[in-house]
Amino acid sequence: MKQYIKALEYILEKGKDREDRTGIGTKGVFGYQMRFDLKGGFPAVTTKKLAWKSVVSELLWFLEGSTDERRLAEIHFGEDRKNLIEKKTIWTANANKQGRELGYENTDTIKELGPVYGKQWRSWGKKEGGVDQIKKIIDELSSNPNSRRHIVSAWNVEKVHEMALPPCHTMFQFHIQDKELSCQLYQRSADMFLGVPFNIASYSLLVCILSEILNLKPGEFIWTGGDCHIYNNHHDQVREQIKRRPAKAPKLEIPKLSSIDDVLKSNTGDYKLVGYNPMKSIKAPMAV
Repeated sequence: MKQYIKALEYILEKGKDREDRTGIGTKGVFGYQMRFDLKGGFPAVTTKKLAWKSVVSELLWFLEGSTDERRLAEIHFGEDRKNLIEKKTIWTANANKQGRELGYENTDTIKELGPVYGKQWRSWGKKEGGVDQIKKIIDELSSNPNSRRHIVSAWNVEKVHEMALPPCHTMFQFHIQDKELSCQLYQRSADMFLGVPFNIASYSLLVCILSEILNLKPGEFIWTGGDCHIYNNHHDQVREQIKRRPAKAPKLEIPKLSSIDDVLKSNTGDYKLVGYNPMKSIKAPMAV
């Protein structure tokens, strides 16, 4: 994750001040790219602790196609939502603010977010059921590996205004070469301190999951950012992090998977980072 530390340094040095919708303000650059070789270890940030369980639970939630934040809580904590009323997830604040402002049901046991990532991934469009982009991409990767059209999009223009949070990671493309599966993500808006390490881990995990299903090896994960920013109330935390020296990357262990249905039967404990020894957490507020 030395690339990530270099990205933080670059933005602090070259970034421009900019106002934003949260009112906090940012320092940022437009356009940045990082490449991670998944054969050399899993790109989990080591200069602070990664919320790995949250990474896994959110990805499983996306792949399930759910848009209910309380379902994410069930996946994350492994309990029925009736027992999780006081428990929060990384989407709770969005549900309680933007979701509620949009008029969606918001109770102790249901917190609807609108047609966010999971809906677009698993049921795009107006027709009942919609287009299942995940099953479609698995089929196409298997049947036509040389295609340049292996793309999944979350940016549904017709539905963006109905989403509690319009997709930050908007689309991703897969590529197969020499029996290795690689993926490039385009992230339109990138919170470099809190969000990006999480996103890198999430999509790298997705590559490894699909590689297992398709009997391929993980290749590269390429992260491409649009508005890459550090919030003004994160500067001290970022300066603390760039003083730290990254440790050796951990290895990823995942269960045997032959289909997306196998993934949906799994739980967060089935996905393990072996040899992950991060430094202590660096706390910072999330802009909502």
